[in-house]
Amino acid sequence: MSVSWNPWHGCRRVSEGCRNCYVYRIDGKHGRESSAVTLNADFLLPLRESKGVFKMESGETVYTCFSSDFLIADADEWRPDAWRMMKLRPDLHFVFFTKRIERLQAVLPPDWGDGYENVTVGCTCENQDRADARLPIFLSLPLRHRVIVCEPLLGPIDLRPYLDRAKIESVSAGGESGDGARVCDYDWILGIRAACAEADVRFFYHQTGALLRRDGTLYRIPRRHQHEQASRAGIDLH
Repeated sequence: MSVSWNPWHGCRRVSEGCRNCYVYRIDGKHGRESSAVTLNADFLLPLRESKGVFKMESGETVYTCFSSDFLIADADEWRPDAWRMMKLRPDLHFVFFTKRIERLQAVLPPDWGDGYENVTVGCTCENQDRADARLPIFLSLPLRHRVIVCEPLLGPIDLRPYLDRAKIESVSAGGESGDGARVCDYDWILGIRAACAEADVRFFYHQTGALLRRDGTLYRIPRRHQHEQASRAGIDLH
């Protein structure tokens, strides 16, 4: 089972992968300013109870801060309390992805040690440039659980220098969705998969994206079919 927890909302673009960010797209439809980072009403959700029972049930995977970036500087004053809630709920598994991995070391809680056992950090890299900039930092950090997220995949990425099985638990990859989506080539997906197979690291093809090029043919795939079509490819490595 999985649930979402968005302690704050809003973000700012930091690289090419952010150009068509779904947060901006959704906020635009509601006339909301995405670059204004604000605290959400559900900030305390992990600790909320109903009749003496936590609303977030024990054993849930909690996808955290998917309407912002957990490491964005604007949230520095709130993040210590978010870390505290993660520590107070060891029965939940918190997962967050970030494009700001270079900020993590400076904002870790004092009792972090080698990492909280119930926290997984995902580093996103959309092309080789961002992989080479972010992943060496990512691998140097004290983390119990770490995954690589290549989405939206905008070009081929050679992950072989970074796939230390002892440190990387899994890699996911997928194309870009939404208006203005850029092409994802299926060969790029297969290249990442091959590197994972070589390193014996789990791989997940998350979604095709809106524009998938395969064997020289460009396919336009509706949003509702993008996860399904990726799954039907049958290329995941468990």
